[in-house]
Amino acid sequence: MSTAEETAGGEAQAWGEVTPDAARRLLIAAVEAFAERGYHATTTRDIAGRAGMSPAALYIHYKTKEELLHRISRIGHEKALEILRTASRREGGPTERLADAVSSFVRWHAGGRTTARVVQYELDSLGPDARAEILALRRLVDAEIRSIIEEGARSGEFDVVDVHGTTLAVLSLCIDVARWFNVDGPRTPEEVGELYADLVLRMVGAAGSAGAAGSGAGSQT
Repeated sequence: MSTAEETAGGEAQAWGEVTPDAARRLLIAAVEAFAERGYHATTTRDIAGRAGMSPAALYIHYKTKEELLHRISRIGHEKALEILRTASRREGGPTERLADAVSSFVRWHAGGRTTARVVQYELDSLGPDARAEILALRRLVDAEIRSIIEEGARSGEFDVVDVHGTTLAVLSLCIDVARWFNVDGPRTPEEVGELYADLVLRMVGAAGSAGAAGSGAGSQT
């Protein structure tokens, strides 16, 4: 499934703020090219060609290739932050909110895996200023998961000794879904989200977290 197809449904809304239409087409083309070839191997001509436009047309909307990557990264991280904030602020205890946060975060990485791969794995391609901005957003993303785990540990709902290390492990688990998820595999994004929510609750020692979510997610690679 291409980025254009991924964005035909809910994922398309992630680019709804990108206007005009030509700028949005170029951005989607850049996501596809960066995910397929990598940022450094992609040229502005590649991006324009995928969008059905001339190379000169790209510079009307984006001054540089890096500006495109920066905008993709910023929008993607803002969306991830919105997903986690919504889950962390819902009603319920730490167990319910952590499960919701993980399942939602995983669904986003699986359902929009082409976009997520670029957002999560091309950070080092950005210049210092743009990279600093994205790192600040990442710290906010991390804080949403960490705050739920801290709350659960304080209340005794979770059995966690190292909150920082556990937060890193949870985020790494979720993000890696973008690397291996296969649309033709045996699980849907929703099923993977449920599986990972169960795994994370087991990881933090949440009471009553034992469940039959199954195994073999990695077999989709």
